[in-house]
Amino acid sequence: MTTFNELNISKPIMKALEKMGFEEATPIQEQTIPLGMQGKDVIGQAQTGTGKTAAFGIPMIEKIDQNVKKIQGLVVAPTRELAIQVSEEIHRLGKFKGVRALPVYGGQHMDRQIRALKDGPHIVVATPGRLLDHIRRKTINISNVHTAVLDEADEMLNMGFIDDIRDILKSIPEERQTLLFSATMPKEIRDIASTLMKQPEEVKVKSKEMTVSNIAQFFVEVHEKQKFDTLTNLLDTHTPALAIIFGRTKKRVDEVTEGLHARGFRAEGIHGDLTQGKRMSVLNKFKTGKIEILVATDVAARGLDISGVTHVYNLDVPQDPESYVHRIGRTGRAGKTGEAISFITPREIPHLHLIEKVTKSKIKRLQAPSMDDARRGQQQITVEKLNDTINKKELQEYRETATELLDQYDSVTVVSAALKMLTKERRDSPVTLTSVSPVSIKGGKGGGGKKNYRGGGGGGGGDKRNNFSRKGKPAGRNRKFQNKRGSSSRNQDS
Repeated sequence: MTTFNELNISKPIMKALEKMGFEEATPIQEQTIPLGMQGKDVIGQAQTGTGKTAAFGIPMIEKIDQNVKKIQGLVVAPTRELAIQVSEEIHRLGKFKGVRALPVYGGQHMDRQIRALKDGPHIVVATPGRLLDHIRRKTINISNVHTAVLDEADEMLNMGFIDDIRDILKSIPEERQTLLFSATMPKEIRDIASTLMKQPEEVKVKSKEMTVSNIAQFFVEVHEKQKFDTLTNLLDTHTPALAIIFGRTKKRVDEVTEGLHARGFRAEGIHGDLTQGKRMSVLNKFKTGKIEILVATDVAARGLDISGVTHVYNLDVPQDPESYVHRIGRTGRAGKTGEAISFITPREIPHLHLIEKVTKSKIKRLQAPSMDDARRGQQQITVEKLNDTINKKELQEYRETATELLDQYDSVTVVSAALKMLTKERRDSPVTLTSVSPVSIKGGKGGGGKKNYRGGGGGGGGDKRNNFSRKGKPAGRNRKFQNKRGSSSRNQDS
């Protein structure tokens, strides 16, 4: 493994890397940084979580003249959350060089953004829609941009931003350096590379390195109507420090969050309908441990880089195997291990096999825990707390009272009472979720053709147009299904 010291990185950036605790470069960083520092255009094929931000951020910061208060670097990212996250990491990397980064995204007041842009940031990290708004209003000056980055280009394609990307690149000086990162390379992304980049060098993280070897993968075969009870039993059995639950639709996220509240869990949900302030508030609570569970749609959680996530639960399995890899990659970060549990209905077993084939990994069957298992799981937490208290040996002032209790009751009764008093008993509130259609392998190929992020696999979003096609028509589809209470029609993106 190559260390950052071997990559001829300047002292201010090395100081920042050391402060951030980074010593060894990831494969994408090891291959991209030297090319970027030589001024070459780069196409990088890598998943989220492989260290892309430092891979393009370090060469960009190296080229910045911090004494010139003009935008010299531009990063285009698909969602607000990713734009903020990338901006924060670039700010940390450039801290000792004096390089300033500014996130620009929809949902913020335009006037506030215009004032911030006039303040002379060196690097702007923006979502496509809001960036184009500024370009057309002439409220952003990108005539001095020497480095442009497209981050998660395939996701921007899926969200309908491909024409915006072309327009943005055409607005930047031609003598720029362009770096494009994408998990996959569909034709439209290849077209951008061939028409708007100069003899780009390709960097591809091998599939082995894109897999999730430090994540234990499991599935629970469960009928739709039993999913929520199974989920809460698993949460009580696993007792995750921080967990993310993925639902397919915004409505699903809201219902699951409300149901978890009803049963006494500390949970919050994020999806595209929340205000930006609310989303950031929820994410901050999750990062600081004020809530233990985050419920999210795919796009709302895109680009989240939160350390300490121990478990990921796919309440609804995604249509796209790549989305599966992206979801479970929220755990098992920074060398730590994690667990991913997917809920599979009997009709979705063939799709599970497709995911195993595409990800080259074996997903083990997990027996759904019972209510008794969940109860024992909660009791075990109490036992561990009691053990910790006993090991601290600070019990002298309680011994007299304890002796008096043991004169009245036998020891098993006393310990049982202590366990009952200290164990968090879940409220057995009835919770019913609106059913969602099972994922099926389309045309016998597992949906391997066009991705269905909006109809079946998506929900939520970072920009206002996420749930609309380019022509402004709603992208969701009404699907009919039947359950025991009768038939109904639901919108999967509602």
